[in-house]
Amino acid sequence: MRLFQPFHLGDVRLRNRIAVSPMCEYSATEGVPDDWHLVHLGSRAVGGAGLVFTEATAVSPEGRISPADTGLWNDAQQAAWTRIAAFIAAQGAVAGIQLAHAGRKGSTEAPWRGGKVVPMEQGGWTPVAPSAIAFADDYPMPRALDAAGIAKVVADFAAAAARSRDAGFRVLEVHAAHGYLLHEFLSPLSNQRDDAYGGTLENRARLLREVVAAVRVAWPAPAPLVVRVSATDWVQGGWDIGDCVQLCRWLKDDGVDLIDCSSGGNVPNATIPVAPGYQVPFAARIRRDAGIATGAVGLITDARQAEDILERGDADLVFIARELLRDPYFPRRAAAELGVHIEPPVQYGRAW
Repeated sequence: MRLFQPFHLGDVRLRNRIAVSPMCEYSATEGVPDDWHLVHLGSRAVGGAGLVFTEATAVSPEGRISPADTGLWNDAQQAAWTRIAAFIAAQGAVAGIQLAHAGRKGSTEAPWRGGKVVPMEQGGWTPVAPSAIAFADDYPMPRALDAAGIAKVVADFAAAAARSRDAGFRVLEVHAAHGYLLHEFLSPLSNQRDDAYGGTLENRARLLREVVAAVRVAWPAPAPLVVRVSATDWVQGGWDIGDCVQLCRWLKDDGVDLIDCSSGGNVPNATIPVAPGYQVPFAARIRRDAGIATGAVGLITDARQAEDILERGDADLVFIARELLRDPYFPRRAAAELGVHIEPPVQYGRAW
């Protein structure tokens, strides 16, 4: 069964093809992950996943989605992540970190608090973006980044990558999807600049490629580097799969090892044909046309479905989110369903 075959990504060997997709928990204090994050991520490692990614981890205070996001811009955050990465590794999984900048979707509340603007007097901030265009009417108006601001974004990603290495993470993912800053630069719907970072596809991709280049210095090959993309905005005239394939060709040349293929998030109220595996065709096309390894994500909820994706050659890994929120032990259940034996932790051996 391909789902439980090892996979080599850069200099890392994954025990199987199941990756825990980044899932925001909105539960940190001053960017510092705590026992919730240890148990949340650690239980998925115990559950049998091959690769366990953190949630979107901000590279700067203004790069957070909410005040409760995790971060990696100071020593306290790095120390907390070091403990968590070590526990994941001790369970036989590989610890991965997703580095992110929220852009114009920052300074908003956690979803269960309404997800709306956080006022300045309650710890909010002015978010930044490629252009001064709010995500929606009830979102904060961002400030367009100038040259110094763009340089800071690149430097912040590089610094966080260095901290990620020192904290013990083995795989690093740059978040360029879901309407956050790097995706905002890619899409003509959110990027209306007339300088070297706007207009043509090459210009709109410039910031992401500069971030990847800077990260690659701090996180040198063969350490695995992944980029999460939204393959389409699902809106006419927006970012689309054709542009995304070209971007992924460039990213392969830039030293990226795998593309994590998601979609949407850059504009509100897009019409998205949500159904089981609805984003898998994006992973398949990018894998075929850009010649780079891919991860498939999106309503992948059962063992046979995941196995079929890999058997067809649509992707190299499956990234699972909500099913792993429902059941941290999904990989062990999937193995049983597919007739594969994977060793349980010795503490749980009596249950097998």
